[in-house]
Amino acid sequence: MKIVQINNLYKSFGDNVALNNLNLGIDEGEIFGLLGPNGAGKSTTINILSGLLKQDRGSIQIFNQDLKGSLNQIKQKMGIVPQDLAIFEELSAYENVSFFASLYGIEKKERKEKTMRALGFVGLEEKAREKAKTFSGGMKRRLNIACAIAHSPKLIIMDEPTVGIDPQSRNHILNSIRELNHNGATIIYTTHYMEEAELLCNRMAIIDKGYVIASGTTDSLRDIINNKNVVLIGLKDISKVDTKALLNIKGVEDIHFKDNTLQVVSRKEVICLDKIIAYLAGSHAAILDVKMQTPNLEDVFLGLTGRSLRD
Repeated sequence: MKIVQINNLYKSFGDNVALNNLNLGIDEGEIFGLLGPNGAGKSTTINILSGLLKQDRGSIQIFNQDLKGSLNQIKQKMGIVPQDLAIFEELSAYENVSFFASLYGIEKKERKEKTMRALGFVGLEEKAREKAKTFSGGMKRRLNIACAIAHSPKLIIMDEPTVGIDPQSRNHILNSIRELNHNGATIIYTTHYMEEAELLCNRMAIIDKGYVIASGTTDSLRDIINNKNVVLIGLKDISKVDTKALLNIKGVEDIHFKDNTLQVVSRKEVICLDKIIAYLAGSHAAILDVKMQTPNLEDVFLGLTGRSLRD
């Protein structure tokens, strides 16, 4: 069953088109990754789904209800974990979670139980009476999640929930997400960490310039470039490399630079590595090392958008 169905979603801000007839379907029980470079339309999509923005046109069905006509009923079954922390620094962990639970109409007696359960779920039960301002960045992120799940939502939207935290807190959050999903929650997950998307998500969609450019499982997305070779060439001086000259070599489809490494994507059926090496040697770029790379999801993303996920 589709828990979220987005059809022809369009949103602009003046002359800037943020969403250009975006179409997306998310199945009940999935952890669904929403990936895209900065400015691709992820935040606009999430803000519309959570009721903070209104679309210009297009339709959204959540829980088989139209978002426009049933926003209040839908929000009762939805939890939002925003990228910017939505907690009160001067309140205790307990007071933060209890406050957000009260916004969903949970009565005081039940609210105490649900608040402590949410804090226990994110490993903060023993910190319940301590003020949020005393917490580390990772603990604040976990508190942010507790505030979003105290009312047991069926759909949880998580926008960059692990940004800027230590590895231990990241692992705790990722395990919590798996458990929430195991307990029946459908999760929409955005991240700038491709490895998180590969570890967590059943399916994902890559969006750029306001529309979906590819969607599917990790394996099906990887298949997009399985007929490609990816070569990484370490160079001493990348300034001596002429991009146009490399792209003119038969079989070369795309090139990218990262630090002092040149990434060349070419068609598998065309042998062109010798020509690439010959060109670089002639350009005095000073080759330091050459290695073949098995295409991964980051390569798919880079090939489709021309940018890395962290750009």
